[in-house]
Amino acid sequence: MKKGLILTICLMLISGALFANGTQEAGDSAKEVKIGFLVKMPEEPWFQNEWKFAQEAGEKYGFKVLEIGTPDGEKVLSAIDNIAAQGAQGFVICTPDVKLGPAIMAKAKANGLKVMSVDDRFVGADGSPMEEVPHMGISAYEIGKQVGFIMKEQMDARGWSQEETGFMRISFNELPTAVDRTSGMTDALLEKGFSEDYMYESPEKTTDTEGGFNAANITITKNPQIKHWLIGGLNDESAMGGTRACEGNGFSAEDICAVGIGGSGTATAEFKKDELTGFYATALISPRRHGYETSEAIYKWISEGIEPPATTWTTAVMMNRENYEQKLKENG
Repeated sequence: MKKGLILTICLMLISGALFANGTQEAGDSAKEVKIGFLVKMPEEPWFQNEWKFAQEAGEKYGFKVLEIGTPDGEKVLSAIDNIAAQGAQGFVICTPDVKLGPAIMAKAKANGLKVMSVDDRFVGADGSPMEEVPHMGISAYEIGKQVGFIMKEQMDARGWSQEETGFMRISFNELPTAVDRTSGMTDALLEKGFSEDYMYESPEKTTDTEGGFNAANITITKNPQIKHWLIGGLNDESAMGGTRACEGNGFSAEDICAVGIGGSGTATAEFKKDELTGFYATALISPRRHGYETSEAIYKWISEGIEPPATTWTTAVMMNRENYEQKLKENG
């Protein structure tokens, strides 16, 4: 009888330990934070890098990142259900269409998910930004101003006179971001004393190097009095097209100051050339903050109740052939 009692007690102790361990494991599992990171163009390097830096944040804080490409509205709404089914508590999203904002928020609310937008900001039914949704975006206008200031610095450093210097604004006004960037360049130049009489609108039909080249060629042909060109546009490719057009029309590298935006392979390939070219610099837009900091912010919102700032605007890092390797390394 004594042996039977001892055996019963041992079994009870073992069962209790197993139950307690199981409860602890369940509790640990319940505490695991998962966030979705939804991007509109998963094949693009920018978004792949955002994912990479989101994973870095996850490794640091111990949460899991669910990466999903959502190129259209149907896939966005399906992805929200998907991550909710996997136990996510929130998500970061670059939406394929800013007008999907109300539908995204309704779906998120139905699933009990916290939301932060990145890169492209949601707009409501009235066309106004949905300021109630925390957002991290790129300040296109401020980046444009950075570019304009660099151009004017180079113009002064090279001793170019106003009468012989033109600003070639390679524009693509169909895209609001492009307007913001080139408007920033224009305002920065005006602020530093550049004359509006020497600014030349050069609309491009496409936002690639060929589009910039064709737009620039027309402007150069129409203005033979200009001996030195400042060149800027939506991206690196637009500025590169302007550079190539100037070179094709007999301008030397010393008479061209093209500044791109993006920090893309188009720019770095130019910096790697042994011979100096007219493509002087680029504004590096780093995906690190947009991937790492948004993931960190939504994790802390979920785990600690710290709501992200309503709006965070990022700018760019200026780099040229002398410092581009260092700047790329510093920005991941």
